[in-house]
Amino acid sequence: MLFIVFVLAMLALDLGVFNRKAHTVQFKEAVGWTIVWISLAGLFAILLLQFGHLMTGDHTRPNSQLSLEFVTGYLIEESLSVDNLFVFLLIFRFFKVPSEQQHRVLFWGIIGALVMRAIFIFAGVALIHRFHWIIYVFGAFLIYVGVRLFFQKEDEQQMERSPLVRFFSKHMRLTKTYEGGKFWVMRDGVRYFTPLMLVLIIVEASDVVFATDSIPAILAITQDAFVVFTSNVFAILGLRSLYFALAGMMRTFHLLHYGLSVILTFIGVKMLGSHWLQIPTVAALGVIVGVLAISVAASLMFPPKAPKHQAG
Repeated sequence: MLFIVFVLAMLALDLGVFNRKAHTVQFKEAVGWTIVWISLAGLFAILLLQFGHLMTGDHTRPNSQLSLEFVTGYLIEESLSVDNLFVFLLIFRFFKVPSEQQHRVLFWGIIGALVMRAIFIFAGVALIHRFHWIIYVFGAFLIYVGVRLFFQKEDEQQMERSPLVRFFSKHMRLTKTYEGGKFWVMRDGVRYFTPLMLVLIIVEASDVVFATDSIPAILAITQDAFVVFTSNVFAILGLRSLYFALAGMMRTFHLLHYGLSVILTFIGVKMLGSHWLQIPTVAALGVIVGVLAISVAASLMFPPKAPKHQAG
């Protein structure tokens, strides 16, 4: 309960104090908030190290194990979130969302994401505890997602062909232009939704897809609902600032999705083989950190080629 109060307080502080007026989030501000959220996650890991058995109610494992599971889960969620940011960038570009309104969309998108993640997490933990065999289903699914991600390419043409975009564009009564930060306006007694509402719906739907990947991934590390939920929450809360900090550099990390593909496949194999071989959490953390470091280093060593412009 105290953790939920903390989350609500931080969200109220964010929207009600620091971002009351819509503005373009600058790089310096975004980096500052990113450091704040990472620091808070680090502080929470220390609290688990000291009071983990009191916070989780789990007296069967040492606090050091709970803290390690939190850090590993947080790193998994944060690294997968970076890949999600590419999708957000495509959505904002496709719908030409004004820069000063992007923070508002992400804020309300994250509110919905927190609710959806909570449902996914507690449902997933309950399923594993009741039907242990489902862990193998999750493992196979993660391997499938990892392989698919390896060959996947995102582009604006895919966004335009998205059934979700086409459905809501056709069936929602939309204004032709953005109306500041409003999600809907009333005209002659009729409610019209603005393109900002459509963007919010697409962002929320995207997070549901992201959750189907990330929740099984962290359940391979721990089935402690409290650890899974808190690591997800800290990763999600830092997502907005991370987006604005990396928005101008996302193309630089063009090989990152290959690293994430390897991580998801590794975690899937870990889940499938959990009955025969227990991979220590610290070893899993080492693999995740190593793969991320290699994919980031490779992206910097081999920068993406500039697109060729055809002569007119």
